[in-house]
Amino acid sequence: MTQTSDFLSGPLIADQRTELLPGPAPVVVPGTAGWRILLVEGDVSEACALGEGLRRHGHEVAAVDRGGVALVAHESVDLVLMELELPDLDGLEVCKAIRAVSCVPLIVVTVRGSELDRVLGLQAGADDYLVKPYGFHELMARIDAVMRRVRIQSRQGRAIDHGPLHIDVSSREVCVDGHGVELTRKEFDLLCLLASHPDTVISRKRLLQQVWGDSWSRRTVDTHVSSLRKKLGSSGWVVTVRGVGFRLGHA
Repeated sequence: MTQTSDFLSGPLIADQRTELLPGPAPVVVPGTAGWRILLVEGDVSEACALGEGLRRHGHEVAAVDRGGVALVAHESVDLVLMELELPDLDGLEVCKAIRAVSCVPLIVVTVRGSELDRVLGLQAGADDYLVKPYGFHELMARIDAVMRRVRIQSRQGRAIDHGPLHIDVSSREVCVDGHGVELTRKEFDLLCLLASHPDTVISRKRLLQQVWGDSWSRRTVDTHVSSLRKKLGSSGWVVTVRGVGFRLGHA
């Protein structure tokens, strides 16, 4: 695939075969809002058919066929539609990885239809679960329902407090002892992942996968951890567990 999407830009995405599905210009249906939708689907024909239908309802659609690409591409969208059968990674693991670092709405749309599959999908972080074959109007109704809940939650906001450390996830703002801390996008994602699991040691591999999409080296983690410690004002905020990874600490 080649990359032509306006909202998924940059060399990393282009190199990993992301594309905006071809088709006519969107026609906005009265009463609907246009969302930027990431379609994670290994079957190109299914992706094209679904993408065309979504765009006829006024949505922008970008398609990727691999879970590893979705781990990066989800940062730029309003909604993810996820097939679990992917050529590189199991879709459940992709769901878990996305949910660990992001609140982006995620709907599983898959051939896996047993009760256990549904339970595992929802436990992995999906906001809804739809089994193929399905009716397109049902999918649209489920998308509208999920996005309504998201709008309500976004108005309420979400924050993580850990001693003097305050993280506003919605606005991506960080304060220590009431003083604002300017972080880069990846520094914030790294801190948010650690703070979301304050009693857990997060491995380097998981950090690379969930924050950088497995596209960088071990040195990348070390560099960002070092920068994060300096900006937070203490090396104690990010604790190194030798041979394992990192966990959130205290000032």
